[in-house]
Amino acid sequence: MTKSQKGQSNLIAPVSIILISVLLAVGLYLINNNKKQNPDDLYPKPVVAGQNHKDIRGIQEDDHIQGDANAELIIVEYSDTECPYCKKFHSTMQRVIDEFGKSGKVAWVYRNFPLTTLHKKTLREAVALECANKLGGNDKFWEYTNMVYSRTNSNDSLDPNLLPKFAKEIGLNVDSFNACLEDEDIKNLVKEDSDEAIASGGTGTPYSVLLYKDKQIPLEGGIPFDDYNGHPGMKSIIENILNQ
Repeated sequence: MTKSQKGQSNLIAPVSIILISVLLAVGLYLINNNKKQNPDDLYPKPVVAGQNHKDIRGIQEDDHIQGDANAELIIVEYSDTECPYCKKFHSTMQRVIDEFGKSGKVAWVYRNFPLTTLHKKTLREAVALECANKLGGNDKFWEYTNMVYSRTNSNDSLDPNLLPKFAKEIGLNVDSFNACLEDEDIKNLVKEDSDEAIASGGTGTPYSVLLYKDKQIPLEGGIPFDDYNGHPGMKSIIENILNQ
């Protein structure tokens, strides 16, 4: 073997290792990417929550509501602002109100259910939502909530320093807002919602309870508006309930 051939032989092993590493990396990326695009991963199957649960409160005067409080069907959602399924379900519920809310058939109530073991930032965001309500009422609550969901990429991706900036953007007093973020009474409101969600059978987010006549129908998962993969979407679920 010549000196040149020997040098080329010595290069084969490290080059092969590099190529194998690159191929493995590409393969893992494709697998993970495909997994992210799987509709069943994005939207868990809608399942009825466990039967051993307590009824939730009916509509309260201080509830955050879109639509008519006397609507035939009221969807009470317990949500976590840093939950990716909640972010998608927020868009679903906006479509629900666009299609069913204007006619007075369906109303949407938002209650906080921050999963603090999964998302470290979500509790402060939940408090921020309540502060927007305290300082600006129901309309500012929804404006602020929509802003948070539109700006975060979920999973603790939102910079907490943006919370007072969002308040300023929608016309709230920033000093009052910052003081409110430390208000124990506001934190207790969030805890009350969370405790209620758990007591009623909620184990994850988004968790919804559909109030129809004298029935309370619990529903889990970030269900899309339209039917998907053989599963009913929120539109079909709502129509089936209203047509009973």
